[in-house]
This record gives sequence, C-alpha cells and structure tokens, in this order.
Amino acid sequence: MNLNMELKPTTLQGERVALIPMNASHIDGLAEAAHDPAIWGYMKPLLNRAEVEAFVRLALEEQQAGLSLPFSVYDKQTEQWIGSTRLHDYSASNRHLEIGHTWYHPSVWRTRVNTECKYLLLRHCFETLDLIRVQIKTDLRNVRSQEAIARLGAQREGILRQHRILHDGYIRDTVMFSILDSEWHSVRNRLEGFLNKNFDLAK
Repeated sequence: MNLNMELKPTTLQGERVALIPMNASHIDGLAEAAHDPAIWGYMKPLLNRAEVEAFVRLALEEQQAGLSLPFSVYDKQTEQWIGSTRLHDYSASNRHLEIGHTWYHPSVWRTRVNTECKYLLLRHCFETLDLIRVQIKTDLRNVRSQEAIARLGAQREGILRQHRILHDGYIRDTVMFSILDSEWHSVRNRLEGFLNKNFDLAK
C-alpha cells in the first residue's frame, strides 16, 4: 500500500477505445464531439470551441495540482475523439476518488464504449492506484445515468439534498454511488461478462 501514490498521466487501452491523458491538442477534436445539444441535459454545455478550451484548461489545472486525471476518449473504430471522462477529487491519504465529468457523442451511446471506459477506469483505480473506494454521482433527475451506474454493480448510498447549484441556477439533488475494493472482483467479472457479450451499460 502506497499512501503517496500520484495520479500520473497514463493511457488506458481497450479493444474499442483508448483513454488518453487530456491535452490542449485534443481541443478541436473534443469540440467536434461536443457540439450536439443532446449531450448536455444535466451538465454545463460545451457547444463551441471556446467552451471546450476552458473545460480542458481547467481540467489540466486540476491535474497539475494532483487532484484529477482527465482523459479524452478516442474511438479506435472511427479514429475520432468521442468524449471525455475524469478521475477526480483524489485523496491519496484516504485512498479514494471519483469518476465523473463523463460525456460522449450520441453516436456511441448504447455501444460498448461506456462499459469499456468504466472497466478501464475502475481497473486502474483498484489494481494500479490501490484504492479502497471509487464513487460515482449523478443528478437525481437523470434516471438513465442512475440505471447505468447501478448496472456496473455500484451500490447506491443515498441522496445529497440541494447539493449543487448548476450553471443555469437549478439546485440539484445528487445521487451517490460507490464501489469498494472488496467488491471489485465481482464488479470486474460482471463488466468482463458484459464486454464479452458486447453489451453496454446505457449512458
């Protein structure tokens, strides 16, 4: 157990996707992937290059501070950037973090992309970073996301009431889920089973 484990940028390779440490050279590709308004029902929209650039710059500032590891999601099948995801709110001393800031272009919804991304991230968290807890949270209104997180094998812990004021002023209730290190073996088998069947956890 290493309590000084750092979040070092590293590429996570899957069959369909590669999670590549985010950098400024990805901005144009991410802007192309992000332009569809359907993505942004529960998140601050990134509908133009300037908004994507600000998103990337902030993510890289968090990475520099050792608090997060942002990834750009690359689709090997289409050879295009299709979204992003992030390990964030990292606590080395408590050995936990959160998976979040996840979005994908609608063209890959209901494909293996989301399942494979979560599998790669969770495997890195538990088998490389030696974490004891990974949490995932979502808007109470986002039923589809809650169902997808539950199908991972994550445990629903409860609702954080009036947890966040969103960009549009809406006061959001947040649903919190987690996976513990003692649960990872079962979750890993579950996800590998889905991937072997080319099944996706709807995102």
